[in-house]
Amino acid sequence: MIAGVVAVVLLLVITAYACAGGTDYGAGFWDLTAGGAERGKRPRWLIDHAMAPVWEVNNVWLIFVLVIMWTGFPVFFQQVFTAMWLPLALAVVGTVLRGAGFALRKPSRRLAGRRLYGAVFAVSSLLTPFFLGAAAGGVASGRVTAGTMAATEAWANPTSLLFGLLAVATTALLGGVFLAADARRFDAPDLDGYFRWRALGALAAVAVLALVTLFVTHGDAPHLWHGLTHGVGLFFVVVAALSTLTTAWLLMRPSGGWARVSAVTVVASSVIAWGMAQRPYLIPTSMTIAEGAGAHTTLRWLTFVTLVAVLLIIPAVALLYWLDTQGELEGLTDADLRRGGSGGSGDEG
Repeated sequence: MIAGVVAVVLLLVITAYACAGGTDYGAGFWDLTAGGAERGKRPRWLIDHAMAPVWEVNNVWLIFVLVIMWTGFPVFFQQVFTAMWLPLALAVVGTVLRGAGFALRKPSRRLAGRRLYGAVFAVSSLLTPFFLGAAAGGVASGRVTAGTMAATEAWANPTSLLFGLLAVATTALLGGVFLAADARRFDAPDLDGYFRWRALGALAAVAVLALVTLFVTHGDAPHLWHGLTHGVGLFFVVVAALSTLTTAWLLMRPSGGWARVSAVTVVASSVIAWGMAQRPYLIPTSMTIAEGAGAHTTLRWLTFVTLVAVLLIIPAVALLYWLDTQGELEGLTDADLRRGGSGGSGDEG
């Protein structure tokens, strides 16, 4: 029973990371595709200002995922990281390089440096979700078993590749929707339409890839396919489909908060559908939740610590997101800093 509760918590935390971290990765995707220095100047300006207050905090959810995995399900953690060490290592490197690129490109004074750091940030924002999605696809298709050693086939297979492409497409969707709303907040109506139409394109890609994935899993991952077409898994698939239509309708008009809600619902319900479809397995069909779980005492303490962490962290993160959407966390511009340095004499005069 307690192992099942911890598994649900793990799924919810993965969902939170897919939505919050996915938005940041999506911003990086649109940074990569914005064009040359002159053409991409305005979109990149918005990306820098919109991401700056919150991009680091979204990695909190990734830390939760890792801690719950290795503490609550050590056998599962060992098998996954043994078989998937290459894509997961590439995803970790991408996460580090992405953060470094974003943090260093703005203060860099040389154009060559800004271009280098910007390229690192943008490319890493594309590759990291792809490799994370590919690893998830290997797990979902049941290719990670007790005897599976590191092998390309574990993550380079039809289901894994489609999961990787879906991860990239969903991050692009989230990034586009959130940036379109941010454009109106930053008084840049031209960028509202710019990002809304790109978000619509990403939404179409998500819909097509989801249908192809459902078709492919019929033969490549039959347990997953059955779970997605029956019971609770099917319910969340339907929610994702209805949210997709709602998001498309909302994106046809000037951006507002509801488009963000519906886009997050698309991604969240898709991730939960995947988790529900695998029941009762962590790895279909070789490892159940009970078989992959740690000791009962460990799970009990993990549940308690997680509850305390949730009570402390979620209100703080929610407050940060609220302050950001209200425009209370906008960074100082160079003009602000110059005024601050000479404001005393200027204001008095």
